[in-house]
Amino acid sequence: MEELKSIIGENLASLRKEKKLTQAELAEQFNYTDKAVSKWEKGETSPDIETLYSLCEFYGVTIDYLTHPGNKQDKEEYVIKDSDFQSKVWQTALSVSIIWMVATLIFIYLLIFHKFSFWQVFIWAVPVSAIMLNLLNHRYFKNRAMYFWCWSIFVWGALSGIFFQLIDQVLWPLFILGAPAELTLFLWHRMKK
Repeated sequence: MEELKSIIGENLASLRKEKKLTQAELAEQFNYTDKAVSKWEKGETSPDIETLYSLCEFYGVTIDYLTHPGNKQDKEEYVIKDSDFQSKVWQTALSVSIIWMVATLIFIYLLIFHKFSFWQVFIWAVPVSAIMLNLLNHRYFKNRAMYFWCWSIFVWGALSGIFFQLIDQVLWPLFILGAPAELTLFLWHRMKK
């Protein structure tokens, strides 16, 4: 077991250096401390399986690459192909398009069978799409800027949904909430950097 930790550590260190990242920069990407990354690379501890999988996705290699010694020459054999990335992009697009398909079906159903035009369903599809994008970003890409934009779209989409749902009320001041929410998101995003 100690030998496996050492192999994983060496491979993690080599991949990090190839990407020209410091231990602190890598730690920040995965919400760990630089001390934890240092312990991984020294073989003192190993990341949990979920983190190991995320590291593989981040570096574009398979788990086999991390767990086998001397893979530097045969790295091409263990590299995750661009088709995997494209597959994730297509899966993300498909997931969001399903949300819009469901919104369209709800709209058509209510219009045909209840003679009720619930056009606001399309506005509610915006924050729901933002949540889906955020979940898939967390699972596949871990793009920090995308987290910020997804939450921002969620906030403004939800405020718009409430406003247009209750349009006969005087709710325009509701949008004032968006400004401090956006500022909070921005500061949170900058603080994480």
